[in-house]
Amino acid sequence: MKSIIGRKMGMTEVFAADGTMVAVTVVEVLPNVVLDKKTLDKDGYEALVVGYEDKPERKASKAEKGRYKKSGVTAYKRVVKELKGDEIYGKALGESFGAETFAAGEVIDVIGHNKGHGYVGNVKKWHHSIGPKGHGSGYHRGIGSLANNGRCNNRVIPGKKMAGHWGPEQVTVQNLTVIESNSEKGYILVKGGLPGPRKAIVVLRSPVRHQFRKPVVKPILDLSEKKGE
Repeated sequence: MKSIIGRKMGMTEVFAADGTMVAVTVVEVLPNVVLDKKTLDKDGYEALVVGYEDKPERKASKAEKGRYKKSGVTAYKRVVKELKGDEIYGKALGESFGAETFAAGEVIDVIGHNKGHGYVGNVKKWHHSIGPKGHGSGYHRGIGSLANNGRCNNRVIPGKKMAGHWGPEQVTVQNLTVIESNSEKGYILVKGGLPGPRKAIVVLRSPVRHQFRKPVVKPILDLSEKKGE
């Protein structure tokens, strides 16, 4: 199992050599630098503490500076996460890895946070039905009765769907296909949509479900060669 940190940059479309169009999400993958290691003896589990995207030194705390001094990394990172995977755990402190972690045709899971909608009503959040739209109606988009099967017991039943904060929540989209992986330019093209808005941080990892069929990925049409001709 392996995983890597990236940043969702938006969606586009690419064309295969036979003209087939594929909708993809572009994930920027900068070097993932190993800052620390979690061990079974000390922490009870194995994981890598990985930093992503540089930030100014003035924004680093004293605790962060101590960790970077231990790992020998000179550039401070904006995003720090723990990544699990036996295929990447062998990385040494200060070592970096990028888009070459995944190849075209591999199936992955993507973990991210969906878009935040703020405080919303029950109609928008839970898709409840609205009341009559006539001017004489006293009920349009209200929450309605809070009773459960006609009984309220002078309290709100736990789990009642009401108005409230909607997102951002952690979401995992499973079994997505890698269309292209370019380590030189630092990006990965993933078929379909990913959770979160543009510029959102996502984690790409090996799938947790067993894959019985490997998806067929057709070679991408290189438009630069066409222009050269």
